[in-house]
Amino acid sequence: MVKKEEYSLVEGDLLQETDSLTEDDGPEHQRPRYLAYLTGGLVVLILVSGLLWWFYSRQFITTDDAFLEGNITPVSSKLTAHVVKIHITENKYVKQGDLLIELDAREAENKLSLAKANLQTALANKIKAQSNVLLTGATGRAEIAQAQSNLENSKNAIEQNRLTASSKQNDIEQSRLQTNTAEANLKQAQSQIKVAAAEIEKAKAQVKSAKGKFEVARLELERNKKLFESGVVSKQELDLSNKEMTEAEAGLTAAQKEVEITQSRYETALLQVEAETARLKESKSRVFSAENDFRQSLRQVDGSALQADESAGRLQEANSLPARISVGSSDVEIAEAQVQQAQAAIIQAETELGYTKIYAPQDGFISRKSVQEGQIVQSQQFLLTITQGEIWVIANFKETQIEKLKTGQAVTIYIDAYPNSTFHGRIDSFQAGTGSRFSVLPSDNADGNFVKVVQRIPVKIIFNEQPDSKYLLVPGMSVIPKVRVR
Repeated sequence: MVKKEEYSLVEGDLLQETDSLTEDDGPEHQRPRYLAYLTGGLVVLILVSGLLWWFYSRQFITTDDAFLEGNITPVSSKLTAHVVKIHITENKYVKQGDLLIELDAREAENKLSLAKANLQTALANKIKAQSNVLLTGATGRAEIAQAQSNLENSKNAIEQNRLTASSKQNDIEQSRLQTNTAEANLKQAQSQIKVAAAEIEKAKAQVKSAKGKFEVARLELERNKKLFESGVVSKQELDLSNKEMTEAEAGLTAAQKEVEITQSRYETALLQVEAETARLKESKSRVFSAENDFRQSLRQVDGSALQADESAGRLQEANSLPARISVGSSDVEIAEAQVQQAQAAIIQAETELGYTKIYAPQDGFISRKSVQEGQIVQSQQFLLTITQGEIWVIANFKETQIEKLKTGQAVTIYIDAYPNSTFHGRIDSFQAGTGSRFSVLPSDNADGNFVKVVQRIPVKIIFNEQPDSKYLLVPGMSVIPKVRVR
């Protein structure tokens, strides 16, 4: 503005001088004088303009490559669903937390119900696994105690059955000795029968002999009695016959008595044989029974040994309790993981259900709305943007200007949309890189076609106070910042 005004003033003076020369001088003097004045005026104008620009550039740095910037938040869908209701319109101002769009929530609600059911199942499985661990521990300890008791009982039974078998073996030996004794006694009794039978025959012969002597003595006594009566024999002879008769009678009685005794001995021997035969049978029966008992005791020893082996196996199996508890604990951990997975699924389902209602993430104006009711939106699909009220300036200064720019320097801001208003701010920060370096396709200077171009560095300028709401200031509007460097 200063340049144009000064240029107009100088141009006006030159025109006035030219007019006066034209009026006063003659035709032969007009052209040389006009050219001299014109040349002098141009020189003065250039010198003044350069001087003014020199003073201006020493105090201010500006650029026309600047624009307003603000927080532009894109809003997109996090689900694939139908749009049920839209609660906003284009360019409407919304506050943070206002409901913008409602999506169909039925599928998300079904997922949430399924996740809750899975959680109940997982909790039941966890309780079951924990109960199994407790039950396994209790039953395992009981099984260990029972197996140890059975093993001790089996060992005791083995020892007892071995003692019993040894006793039965002794009984066998004793019964066999008794059998041998009974056989010997039977043979002795049988021999006694033969002896008694011989004695009976001998006694019977003696009875027969005694009877003969008795008959002879009786007849001799009867004859002597007759002879004594007739006086043939004497009294002495009769007494002698009488004595012989008595002795013969006594001998017959003794012989008969001996027969009875030998007969009694024979009968006793028979009874002894019967008794010894019975004893022999009984002994043999005892031997047989003892042998059976011994074999049964051996079987019992074998059975007890098998029971001991079985008890040892059960004890070994019962001693695997820590492993079974470890397996049960693993089941508990798996069930716990399933519970956590179900809880995570519930959280995910609740989150997805929350995604069916899209709320404003910040205060600002709705723009670029590209969604309609009834439309099927995809996950991550762009729906609209919210432009926040707070704005700032991004000025792209040349790299040759950066030397004089410092953080905190005052800035006068001119906005093209409001040429009659002036705004004030300060330099906030410098971007750590040029604009071309952060472009989508940065230039490759190693291709042999390098042309040096002055680079620009984005500088953030913030307002000292946010402009009044009467100004419609939106990101992208052109501005001219003027930075006072002196």
